Amino acid sequence: MSVLSSIGRIATRYAAARARHRSERILLSLPAELRKDIGFPEIFDAQDRRRATTFTAKVI
Repeated sequence: MSVLSSIGRIATRYAAARARHRSERILLSLPAELRKDIGFPEIFDAQDRRRATTFTAKVI
């Protein structure tokens, strides 16, 4: 494993995280009615539940 491959993996993860957060910001800027129509609140809640479950499993 070279230093360049490690930097490449870090850069790829960073770019993906930025894109995900940008998408969330754009969706959260939409009116609530439109977000409900496309199902964004349910998707967002499901991700939070999954994160909470993962965190709980790691703590125990």
